[in-house]
Amino acid sequence: AHSDDKGLVVPPKLAPIHGVVVPIWMKDHQVDDMLKAGQELFNKLQETYPGLDFELDDRRQQKAGVKFAQWEQKGVPVRLELGPRDLEKGQVVVVRRDTGEKEFMSQDEAIAKFGELMTTIQSDLYEKAKAFREENTHLVDDYETFKSSLEEKGGFYLAHWDGTDETEAKVQAETKATIRAIPFGDTEEGKCMVTGKPSKQRVVFAKAY
Repeated sequence: AHSDDKGLVVPPKLAPIHGVVVPIWMKDHQVDDMLKAGQELFNKLQETYPGLDFELDDRRQQKAGVKFAQWEQKGVPVRLELGPRDLEKGQVVVVRRDTGEKEFMSQDEAIAKFGELMTTIQSDLYEKAKAFREENTHLVDDYETFKSSLEEKGGFYLAHWDGTDETEAKVQAETKATIRAIPFGDTEEGKCMVTGKPSKQRVVFAKAY
């Protein structure tokens, strides 16, 4: 849930860097002006959000596309692109790492909404991860069904376990799955899917990849 083909997708609450300002220029004579504008935007973001961390990508030798790809790979939640035309219009391009959505905003609006955007991204990533977990969690009572389903589609399996190390070791040896979690508040008693012995509750089995 926290990565894609481009690299990491880091939730804001875990991100070491929350936003990166990337000045863009087409010609050499634009470099100094764009770096100055980028520095000013970076300073305003830092002043407005002292609890967040920002970066200014002021590297002169790297092309914009390379910079974009590198920050996407690192999973920085938001990229703020600032080119000569944006500077003329007093705007900035705000790019979300999680969705790839781009939005043109005035610099003042981008700064004012940055905190709200962090909250939105955090919530969206949580809901996405929660939906993924629910879609890939299966209830199973029969060991043979567990083995075949695990082999075919993977995922997480809520199954009864008799509480012994021997049974967990048997499951791991035969399927490479182990107990990944013991849910709190689960009081459903039953029979172990492997041995048929009494089980106090279901646990989560899954493979580690």
